[in-house]
Amino acid sequence: MTNERRVLVHPDKGSLAGSVAARFITKLLDILDTQAVAHVVLTGGSMGGTVLAAIGASPAHTSIDWSRVHFWWGDERWLPAGDAERNDEQARVAFLGELDIPDGNTHPFPASDSGLELDAAAEVYAAELASHGVDGLAHPLFDITFLGVGPDGHIASLFPHRSDIQVVDRTVIPVRNSPKPPPERLSLTRPVLNSSQRVWFVLAGADKASALGLALAGASRDEVPVAGIKGRRRTVFFVDADAASEVPESLIARDY
Repeated sequence: MTNERRVLVHPDKGSLAGSVAARFITKLLDILDTQAVAHVVLTGGSMGGTVLAAIGASPAHTSIDWSRVHFWWGDERWLPAGDAERNDEQARVAFLGELDIPDGNTHPFPASDSGLELDAAAEVYAAELASHGVDGLAHPLFDITFLGVGPDGHIASLFPHRSDIQVVDRTVIPVRNSPKPPPERLSLTRPVLNSSQRVWFVLAGADKASALGLALAGASRDEVPVAGIKGRRRTVFFVDADAASEVPESLIARDY
């Protein structure tokens, strides 16, 4: 199975979200047909929430035994639990809150009001990952990892021109002085993201076109962090037409 990057272009955000939702449900059914549980990494941002809402709106989502699915996050803002800007809270509102699954199936990052300092919170989440590790990994074998892409090319909370993208000896890092508010965050590291079986990037809007074009043209991961992320089996960019404006035509598969 090839792990070359693929770009699937959709005409607009609505069709993009619907297509990703349908593919996710289909792939998750396939995964659960061959293994006991599935591990999925979620992302935040407007498209992350829109995709989750589309999954919830699809009648097909009831065909999945959600008690066999574990949800993790690629990064989190260091804010109090329940804050509307937290990725886990956005996911709960969009879809997860409607699921009847065991509490232990959702794995949010610690919150700023948890009584932990930022560094300790990173260690706690690293321990949570390790408790589900398999095959010698200090983390689960993620079946599908969703990631958004910032206009500057950042993914999770790994930003350009910072050393965080180079960290290889930890699974979780504290992020301080983030160029995007809030300044303090928690993030999975590049090796963890790259160990995912499938990485699905979802991005929309003309402001993402430059970063996507640079990443696919071979830019440095230090300059454009998304360029350094690739799934073991599949790496797919699900994008709208505006975000695809600087992608080489040879890489595009139009999904309409």
